[in-house]
Amino acid sequence: MDHMKIYEKCSLCPRNCQVNRTKTNGFCLSKNKVKIARAALHYWEEPCISGKKGSGTVFFSGCTLRCCFCQNHHISSGGFGKEITEERLGEIFLELQDKGANNINLVTAVQYVPSVIKALDLVRDKLSIPIVYNSGGYESVETLKKLEDYVDVYLPDLKYYAPFLSKRYSQAEDYFDKASKAIKEMIRQKGAPVFDENGMMKKGVIVRHMVLPGYYQDSIKLLHWMKQELPFKQFMVSILSQYTPYYKSCEYPEINRRLTTYEYEKVLNEAMELGFVDGYMQEKSSAKEEYTPPFDLEGV
Repeated sequence: MDHMKIYEKCSLCPRNCQVNRTKTNGFCLSKNKVKIARAALHYWEEPCISGKKGSGTVFFSGCTLRCCFCQNHHISSGGFGKEITEERLGEIFLELQDKGANNINLVTAVQYVPSVIKALDLVRDKLSIPIVYNSGGYESVETLKKLEDYVDVYLPDLKYYAPFLSKRYSQAEDYFDKASKAIKEMIRQKGAPVFDENGMMKKGVIVRHMVLPGYYQDSIKLLHWMKQELPFKQFMVSILSQYTPYYKSCEYPEINRRLTTYEYEKVLNEAMELGFVDGYMQEKSSAKEEYTPPFDLEGV
C-alpha cells in the first residue's frame, strides 16, 4: 500500500479534514512536503530520554492543535520551517545518531507520518538508536497502527479531561476522547517500559501532563482516569509544572499567570496517593523559556 496517497485525502489526525494536501494546507497548516524548523541535540526531555548526550530532536512545522499557550507557536501555527525531502530527513536522522544522540525524537510529526515512514525505511538498516514519537496526544488509532513497527517510545501529552477546556484552549472539543484511545493504543503496542544499562528508555510510553493554572482539579481527574483505565506498571507518568503564559494566553485572563506551588503540589500528592511513583515531576522553578529552543533551521 502506498502510504503517501493519504495526503490526497488526509485522515492522518482526528480532524479527518479530507483535504488534498498535495494542493493546499490541511487544518495542520501543512502540505504534503515535510517541513522542519530544527534538528539538534536537545537536553530538556525526561532524564531517560535526554540523558547526558541529548535527544536527537527533529521539530516538525505545523500542528493539529491550536493551543493558545503554545511555546512553539512560531512553528506550530506561525509556519516557520524549511521544506525537505524524505531522503534528506533520513540523512538528518543519521547525522543526529553520529552526533551521539540517545534517540531520534520526532516532535509533532503526525501530519507527516507517511513521509516519516518513508524516511525511516530508507535508513533503518543504519539506525541503531530508538525512535521516539513526541506528540500532543491528539492522534488517531489508525495512524498509530502504521507506526507500530517504527516507533520504540511514545511520549504523548494528555492535556485535558474536560471537553470545554480543550475546546477553549486548543480548539479540539473531542481531545480527551481521541487522546485517551490513542494512549491505550500506544501502551498496547509497547508494553512495560524497558531501559538500557545507562537508564535510557529503549521501549515504552511516558504520558506527560502539564498542570494548567486554575484547573488542577482537571489534572486530578486525568490521574484517576489513568489509574482506572490504563494497565498498572505498563507506562510512566511525567507531571510538568513548566506552564508559562505564551502566545495568545493573554486573551484568556484565567490562565494568563504561572502555576502556583499549591496547585502543583495538589496534583503531585494525588499522583503519589494513586501509586504513580515511577514517573517524573519538575521542580516548581522549571517555568522558564529555556525549554523552548531557538528555531533557526539548525541541522536542517
